[in-house]
Parts: sequence; C-alpha cells; structure tokens
Amino acid sequence: MNILVINSGSSSLKYQLFKMPAKAPLCSGLVERIGIEGSFIKHTTFINGQKESREKDGFIANHSEGLKQVLNLLSEGDQAVISSPGDISAVGHRVVHGGEHFSGATIITEDVKKEIKKLFSLAPLHNAVNYKCIEVAEQTFTDSIQIAVFDTAFHQTIPEKAYRYAIPEWYYKEHGIRVYGFHGTSHKYVSEQAIQWLNKPSSKIISIHLGNGCSMTAIKDGKSVDTSMGFGPLSGLMMGTRSGDIDPSVILHLMEHSGYTLEQLSSLLNKQSGLLGMGGSSDMRDIQKLIDNDSAAAALAVKVYAYRIKKFIGSYMAVLNGLDVILFTAGVGENDHKMRAAVCADLEFLNIKLDVQKNLTYKGELTEINTEDSAVKILVVPTNEEYEIASQCFNILKS
Repeated sequence: MNILVINSGSSSLKYQLFKMPAKAPLCSGLVERIGIEGSFIKHTTFINGQKESREKDGFIANHSEGLKQVLNLLSEGDQAVISSPGDISAVGHRVVHGGEHFSGATIITEDVKKEIKKLFSLAPLHNAVNYKCIEVAEQTFTDSIQIAVFDTAFHQTIPEKAYRYAIPEWYYKEHGIRVYGFHGTSHKYVSEQAIQWLNKPSSKIISIHLGNGCSMTAIKDGKSVDTSMGFGPLSGLMMGTRSGDIDPSVILHLMEHSGYTLEQLSSLLNKQSGLLGMGGSSDMRDIQKLIDNDSAAAALAVKVYAYRIKKFIGSYMAVLNGLDVILFTAGVGENDHKMRAAVCADLEFLNIKLDVQKNLTYKGELTEINTEDSAVKILVVPTNEEYEIASQCFNILKS
C-alpha cells in the first residue's frame, strides 16, 4: 500500500512516499522557497538499497505547481517509484491545528474541510496552507483517499485542569481559548518508541522536542497529560525565533508606552526573539560558533534556553508524580550533545545522571545516554513525523 505523506509550510513542502508497512521510504523530498525567487526541489529515492538524489531549480509559483512537479518526479524517469497517480492509495496530510474537534487521524470529507477552515484563525500561518495542499492533492491524486493527521490530536487527552486558562469561561466556550499543544505527532512517535524500548506500557515520560520550534510534553501511560505550547505555538520554551513564556505585562507595557501595534508585537515575539533575539542567530550551530568567538550574548542565550527546559522538567516530574524517562528529539535534541549536557547538569538529586561519554558519542539511533546508576533513563530518540503520519493513515485504511 503506497502512502504519500505531505508536510506543508508557508513556503515549503516536505514529502515522503512509503510502501506500508515498511518503515523505510521509497523516496523523500523537499520543495523550498515556494513563491519566492530561488525555488528548488531536492528529491531522493531509495531503490534496491541505492540512494539517488537530484535537485531541480526554477521558480515555483505556488503549492499546486510544487505538487505537480513532485508527481512528475515520482512517476517519470529512471528513478520513478510509481507509474501513475493511481498507484497512491492514500495521501496523508499534516494539519497543524485540529482544535477540540479532532482527536485522531481522519479521512477528509467536505465536512472535515469545513472544520479545518473554521480553525484558520487559530493557526493562520499553517492551517490555510495545509488546507490548500489538501485541495491540490485532491485534484492531483484523484483516486487516492485523503487523510488529515493533526498536530494537536495527541494532546486531546490533557485534563481540563491543565488545558483551561484562568480567564472567564465565556472565552473558552465562545472563542475556544484553551491549551491545545503542538508537535503532537512527534511527541506521540518518540514516546511510543521509548515505551517499546523500556517494554513498560505503564510509564512516566518527559518528551523534549528541540528544533526551530521547541516543546515539552508530560506523558503518562502513553497519553499526553500536559504540554508546554498552549493556545498557539508561541508559549513555553525559548525557541529559534520565538520568545516562549513572557509576562503579558510586557506586551501591555509596549502597547501603552511605545505604541506597538498587533503586527509589531507578533513579529517581535514570533520572529525576532528566542535564540535570534538574545544570541544573534536562530540556528544553534551558529550560536555555538558565536560562543567560540567569545560572544557573551550567545553564551547567555544558551544558558537561558537550557534553564527553561530544566524548569519544565521539575514541573512535569511533579505533574507525573515521578519519572521513568527523559527523551530528547528533533534537530537540536538529537544533534547537540552540549545542550543535552547543559539540560541534564545538576539534576543528580532527582537521580537523573548523564553518561558524559555516551552523550558525546551518540550516533543517530535510539540510544540510552544515562549512567548505569541513574534511576531515570535518558534517551535520544530520532523523530519521524512522516512515518508516524503514514502509520496512522495505514491503520485507518486497514480498519
């Protein structure tokens, strides 16, 4: 069963094709700079153990044009992996916001599309693009079943005491203002990998997803019970360009005393803050280069970044009433041994003990990096959101 997974951003489109239930993709690719000068596609196939990559340059006006070019790459030439669009059984779409309406993967109907449209205001940068790609895929893969997998779905198990804000109930009932949480597809996948590793379905896990966007989730017996992102993906941890948690009084102060507009505030908190605002770059690798060149600002940014994570570890251990596993995932979590070390430093009193050598020599697969006498396991778990989406689609089609 061929399942094509589409993960669309405002100016990008990632894709992978899986012949389920095999975990290794037949191909993967990235369409970048859609609607911007310098558009390109990087397409990689994995056939008979051979990896072949190619890049294609040329202006791509919109996601519709991008997906048409992806179809050509899938079905034409020596590296074709399908003969026609009809070979695709289902197209799985990552949709960022599912609100309270969707708690799992869902076959897309006109009613489902209407619900996704209703949520545009909750995720304006993402849901509208996700919706557009659904419409384009319906026209491109006319015989395929279209399935939506929602980033927020995994967090629908969070109890009301954790997802409600301390504001009048009317704002929740009329405007849906509550904690939704994000990165759910990633947190679900990596926590399930950890549970299999432990062979312990009844477990207490803190999942730490550190990429350009960052979030943490407290997971009890495989279910999300609290998460750091809230109504939108701005709250919680310090991120690449997002501020994370900030006193709302700061916003009111800037509005009252400096005349900041809504657009200026949104840009400040979403695009100019985090590692970029404090340290000079949104990329942790560049931040490390700045530190090597004696940048005090970059060094402080890293300390704040790690400190925020440690605060959530303590908070979530209280929520879980204990802890079996801390796991690191995503770009920074998987690749930055210095950040993992900074987060785990001085947690010995909680019986969280990092093995310095194991952490330093991590090679890219699920690995324990704690000492033998650590009561809490510390894992690095590579995330695979695209396979998780394909897996959820496959389970729907089997049932």
